[in-house]
Amino acid sequence: MVAVSRARITDGATPPSVPGPARRGRPNGVTIAGIALRTPYWVFSGAVGLIFLAPLLWTAVASVGPRAGTNQVDGWGFGNYETLANYQAGIWRYLANTAFVALLAVALTLLISLLGGYAFARFRFPGKNILFLVTLAILMVPYATLLIPLYVLLNEVGLENSLVGVALVLTMFQLPFSTFLMRISFEAVPRELDEAAMVDGCSTFSALWRVLLPAVKPGLITVGLFAFLTAWNDFMAPLILINDTERMTLPLAVSNLRGQVQGVVDYGATEAGVVVLALPCIVLFLLLQRHYVRGFMSGAMKG
Repeated sequence: MVAVSRARITDGATPPSVPGPARRGRPNGVTIAGIALRTPYWVFSGAVGLIFLAPLLWTAVASVGPRAGTNQVDGWGFGNYETLANYQAGIWRYLANTAFVALLAVALTLLISLLGGYAFARFRFPGKNILFLVTLAILMVPYATLLIPLYVLLNEVGLENSLVGVALVLTMFQLPFSTFLMRISFEAVPRELDEAAMVDGCSTFSALWRVLLPAVKPGLITVGLFAFLTAWNDFMAPLILINDTERMTLPLAVSNLRGQVQGVVDYGATEAGVVVLALPCIVLFLLLQRHYVRGFMSGAMKG
């Protein structure tokens, strides 16, 4: 029997394991050392979060709190929001103007940056790199310096004092970054995907629509989110390009509301306007946060 057992061991068979005493460990590898190492990160992240949330929370509380010289003098309520709602053309008109400008800018930015990023990432043509650098060079030009020439240009084409003109201007300033982000998003996708689609009979645009578009969805969502936040909160372009109170966007209306009574600042109504401006941005960012992070990570991993 001893010889047979030795023969089995030498032939490669593993001897039966001897059960040892049961160990009482922490589940999922949680240790005191690991908690101690993570605690500074949690504390620091929480402190940074509070720093960023404090002004917004203070504004939200102050917009419904009593304040002298406002429509909400006694007790807590929504008097400041009533002032904002009844200002000139009304808050709903200004919200509609702002939403129109933001949605049009997002649609144009997504369409142009999608096609531009696809072309720069997948095609070879003379002067491609030079054209891409020229596109990025727009980022180096100060935003305000181009508004007056653009105002003159919009007058020439009949888009002065127009929400469409404002959306076109905001789209132009979004395109360099958006095209850059879409290019690196396409470059992060293997070329074998669209090549296999073309072998199966897809055209260039069919491969883009059916195969590549789902792959670059996080990048598209990131571009759309940035375009929306910029267009929704922009103040400078409507200030220069819009001179009709009926066509003002909400940031411009809130700015004009600040000094509506003999130059005295109505802080309550201003804070109510800030809350109304911030809420859509916060909700949209929270809903798309996962895709937003993926869009940036795809470019970072490619780099």
